[in-house]
Formats: sequence, C-alpha cells, structure tokens
Amino acid sequence: MEDDDKFGFLIIDGNGSLYGTVCGSTREVLHKFSVDLPKKHGRGGQSALRFARLRLEKRHNYVRKVGELAVQFFISSARPNISGLFVAGSAEFKQQLTTDTDLFDMRLSAILIPPLLDVSYGGETGFNQAIELASETLSNVKFIQEKKLVSKFLDEIAMDSGRYCFGIKETMQGLEAGAVETLIIWENFEMSRIVILNPHTDVKETHILTAEERKNPKLYKCPDTNVDLKIDEDEQFLDWIVSNYKNYGAKLEFITDKSQEGNQFCKGFGGIGGLMRYKLEFDLLEEPELECVDSDEDFM
Repeated sequence: MEDDDKFGFLIIDGNGSLYGTVCGSTREVLHKFSVDLPKKHGRGGQSALRFARLRLEKRHNYVRKVGELAVQFFISSARPNISGLFVAGSAEFKQQLTTDTDLFDMRLSAILIPPLLDVSYGGETGFNQAIELASETLSNVKFIQEKKLVSKFLDEIAMDSGRYCFGIKETMQGLEAGAVETLIIWENFEMSRIVILNPHTDVKETHILTAEERKNPKLYKCPDTNVDLKIDEDEQFLDWIVSNYKNYGAKLEFITDKSQEGNQFCKGFGGIGGLMRYKLEFDLLEEPELECVDSDEDFM
C-alpha cells in the first residue's frame, strides 16, 4: 500500500459492517452500520422451525444489504473505484457474501483479493486488524507482479524482438521518442539528473550521472573557452522521473531487487529499462539533450 493505489475494505460480522478505503498511509471509513440479528437459541417446540427460518431470512437479508452497499461505495460510473477489495470478518458471513453471485456483484468479485481475512473484531478495530493482515498479502501480490513484469522484459530480450530498452541512455532515447510503453525502474536507482549552464552563452546540457561520474572535473569546464559552468538543476533521477514520466506517455513500474528476476534486472540491466510499443533503431537516433559521460565512445 506504498503507492497511490486505493484499496477497499469490507468488514462483516454478526454485529454489523464497515466499509473503508486505504490509499498510501491514509485510511478512511466510508460507512458503518450495526445490525441486531436473532441468536441461534430460540424456544423449543413447534416454534423452533419457524424461528430458525426467520433467523436465516434475517441473516440473508443482512448479507444482501451488505452486498448492495458494497456496490454503492466501491463502484462508480459502472466500474470499481478501487484497485482491489479485501473482505474480512467472521467466517460464515464473509463466505456467504463472496460465494453467492446473487449477493456479491461480479465486478467486485473480479477485484477481490484472496484470502478472505480472519479478524477477531468488527468495526474500526477489525478494520485496523485487516489493514495489518492485508499489507502482508499486498507485498506478496506486488512480488508476483514484479516477477511477471521482469519475466516479460526478459522474454522480449530472449526473442530479440527489439521492443525493449535498458540502461539510462537507451531508455531516455526511447522515452524522448515516445516509444516506451512501460518504464521499469529499480526503487533504489541512485543516479542524479543535473542540468549544467554556461553562464556566458546560456546554453544548458542535461546529464544523468552516477555519484562517481559527477566528480569528473571536465563536466564543469567548457572545452572550447575554459569557462566555468554552473549547475542549474540538481535532483535525484527517481524524483524527476516520478514527476515527468507521464509527459512521455509511459506507465511507470517500480521494482525491488528481492525477487530473482528483479535482482537480475538491477544487476544485469542497470536498474532501468522499458517495454516498448515498437522497435527503435537506437544507433540511428540523434542524441536527445541527455548526455552521458561515456559519450566519447559513441560513433562520430
């Protein structure tokens, strides 16, 4: 739940229900209501069957109401307004709700995140308990998504489809060309983006560099006039790309190095790359404004 995705929570037990959302570190209770359901023990004799029937009917109506309110809170304009839904509470109620297609909307069923969570309480205490349990589930979900994403990237390379890029230079060229569909970047990517200004000519050059490359004194001297150059902008590349990736029409995906695939991506491909909409001939592309320290080795 570290990103901007919003997740829905539905806590249901025999005393009532609560609807809430969690987005990042913000939790919000949308609605809660209590219910007074008849207990299992009724009178003996002839009324026992009637009592049991009424009890089942009231429970069924309660679960139906819970399902209807879930649609009201978690679906907007005919589509879910959350990325995923967690259902928590007492076993029989949550089971009854999620397995009966008449009671539980198919659109919510499609985004239900397993497993159903067992919490000891209802209401807000149950909500807090469910959030704790869900964070573990979500880290597993993210782990699986990460493995799939990097596997897809590695498949493109294995097929030599050309619809991939990696390393800071190729990736920036792909972004500049609008060809990158999904930008993949390591969450601890450490390069900086600096813009260097020639105060005499007002010409600016953009560089994306490692901490070691930044120490190169040649960066800060004009080779033609020997004028001292100034740093005009200086920020972590990660911060910059988070603010700017949408300008390139790309989707941004962060990965860790915790999975085998993620680790391979970070170590073997420099921690940055992308899946592309179409193949680009990088050798034929003009350099974008981005300059890399190893540009001397490029073709003339």
